[in-house]
Amino acid sequence: MPILKTENLSITFGGLKAVSDFSVEIEKNRIYGLIGPNGAGKTTVFNMLTGVYKPTAGRFYLDGEDLTGKSPIYINRKGVARTFQNIRLFGKMTVLENVLVGLHAMNKCDPFSSILRLPRYWRTERELKNKAHALLDVFGLDGEAEHISSNLPYGKQRKLEIARALATNPKLLLLDEPAAGMNPHETGELMETIRLIRDGFDMTILLIEHDLKLVSGICEEVTVLNFGTTLAQGKVEDVLRDPAVVTAYLGE
Repeated sequence: MPILKTENLSITFGGLKAVSDFSVEIEKNRIYGLIGPNGAGKTTVFNMLTGVYKPTAGRFYLDGEDLTGKSPIYINRKGVARTFQNIRLFGKMTVLENVLVGLHAMNKCDPFSSILRLPRYWRTERELKNKAHALLDVFGLDGEAEHISSNLPYGKQRKLEIARALATNPKLLLLDEPAAGMNPHETGELMETIRLIRDGFDMTILLIEHDLKLVSGICEEVTVLNFGTTLAQGKVEDVLRDPAVVTAYLGE
């Protein structure tokens, strides 16, 4: 059973069909690419998969469970987490606090213990902080745990956003243009980080990316969207050589 399956997923805004009949199956532990020109509907697909938008038609399933039309909170609890094209950290909070926000669902301490600061509260707080530090260490950010997140360099902010998403303990991680704004060195580090996430966290990753060098370097399969419809789908090396894909990116 694929971890993610979409069947003719579509959405219309007024008279505009932003995404039409998007169908894909992604096997567990894959790094899968979703590419296409600007305005092709890629982020709209992410918004449907995370409950921000409710599809006009079609269904999608995570591990066989139909999550179509469910709320973002419900979908996240079932195992879908995402990052954003424009970094959305809590800028005035520390690096550690940003990851602790992602760990909130693991906080099993009852309100009574929290209000009175009973031993259970301190024990839970210590456990969550240890988990947060462990995640930051994976991304090389633990030394900056007490820094304000908005003061981090751009590349590290990207890593922190991914670490916060992983803190929610997802099965499927959606990365929306993770290399946007990065220099070649940072992009190379990001490629290694994505492989580390897949292998170290038993993770399935679906990413939107315009950097085709990154896509061809880490993705096993890819879907190309153009004007909301699927233009090509399959192995990366085959799809990127497809004349229709080349035309969509470069023109006639």
